[in-house]
Amino acid sequence: MTVKKEARLRGRFKEEIDSSVLSYVASLPFDWRLYKYDIEGSIAHAEMLAHQKIISPVEFRKIKDGLLAILKEIETVRFPFKTELQDIHMNIEGRLFEIIGDTAGKLHTARSRNDQVALDIRLFARASAMQSVKALQQLNAALVGIAGKNINVIMPGYTHLQQAQPVLFAHHMLAYFQMFSRDIERYYDCLVRINVLPLGSGALAGVPYPVDREFVAVKLGFDDVSENSIDAVSDRDFIIEFEAVASITMMHLSRLAEELIIWSTREFGFIEMGDAYSTSSSIMPQKKNPDVAELARGKSGRVYGHLLGMLAVMKGLPLAYNSDLQEDKEGFFDTIDTLLSSLQVMSGLVGSLKINPSRMKSAMNSYILATDVADYLVKKGLSFREAHGVVSRLVSYAAEANKELDELDLKEYKKFSPLFGQDVRNISLQKSIEARMSYGGTASQQVKKSLERAKGIVRSYETK
Repeated sequence: MTVKKEARLRGRFKEEIDSSVLSYVASLPFDWRLYKYDIEGSIAHAEMLAHQKIISPVEFRKIKDGLLAILKEIETVRFPFKTELQDIHMNIEGRLFEIIGDTAGKLHTARSRNDQVALDIRLFARASAMQSVKALQQLNAALVGIAGKNINVIMPGYTHLQQAQPVLFAHHMLAYFQMFSRDIERYYDCLVRINVLPLGSGALAGVPYPVDREFVAVKLGFDDVSENSIDAVSDRDFIIEFEAVASITMMHLSRLAEELIIWSTREFGFIEMGDAYSTSSSIMPQKKNPDVAELARGKSGRVYGHLLGMLAVMKGLPLAYNSDLQEDKEGFFDTIDTLLSSLQVMSGLVGSLKINPSRMKSAMNSYILATDVADYLVKKGLSFREAHGVVSRLVSYAAEANKELDELDLKEYKKFSPLFGQDVRNISLQKSIEARMSYGGTASQQVKKSLERAKGIVRSYETK
């Protein structure tokens, strides 16, 4: 028999569903995005049913051909989506009945919409994690590129947004490379828990058919099969984990964006953003606004909100499946869309940057070498704490006299310590840089080695 929509959706109920309820419970406006994964999972499920002789080979071929026809209809914008069927799963099933007839009814054997939905969202999450990794790899390649082109540029390093010590610009950019590299590792780690097959769990208790879950897992590329059917249909930890990782990534993007915004101001003038990644003002023709960076900074809060929203949805749910879990998708989809678009535009923005080395150098006064002066005294025999006190008083004196440290004569230096000699004038920005030879430091030799390691990592992306 042909299964009508009333029978599929209303079951034991005699009354038609209220139109306001239908629009309220329908998830089709957003879960249509799962169509490819729903069809992929259904084909693998049907093949397993045939393999286990639960359905015949002829029935499997009819189901598969029908599903592939539906896939083509959706991708060529010819599919008749019906909101009254509520979700993408029932839309595909309903269309399958129209194409192949009653055989479509056998597809749902040994399957519930609960484990079907769990499968689809995991397939989507897996694909999205890999897309995120690729986008992060592109951003890291852009960071390595800008660092390599400016390997000898010296800039002020900051703590508390106050000039602290000189560093190489490349060293600063490679700090972000490290952040985003950790993000890549997090997505791979998240994949371990995403890539677990829930299909075969049924509504919550398992299925009374001789299914082969490992067969389906191999077909769909899953590394493992869920251990507990109740957990499998009610688990959304993998979405929460993904959104947590995405939040960390967006936080890193926001930090990068903030610095680029500051550096592009006239007051700093360290960089200029490419015209293609800037916007103009509606009334001030001189403006070159860093809108891309500002939006990346702002959108981090949007992603954080989705994470907190999902945690709130899950916190009071009893086992197993509840319709609250329908709220897992919209925020998740928006998280991924926001993340991927932000990574893409920020990669382009980084690649468009024009660096102003002379402005970076002129922004630094001799006070940025105060720690080097203290280290000089340590090498002369003072403890660092004693040397720190001496140089603090020296800097205070110079500031009150409106002088740079390199404008003080030797007599003025010796007022604060007899250990000062003429060689104190040998302290310079370049020597300060080269003195930081510890592994991971800003010395040219260390940064060049770090850059080569980063380039090797970027080259390895192509093989993964």
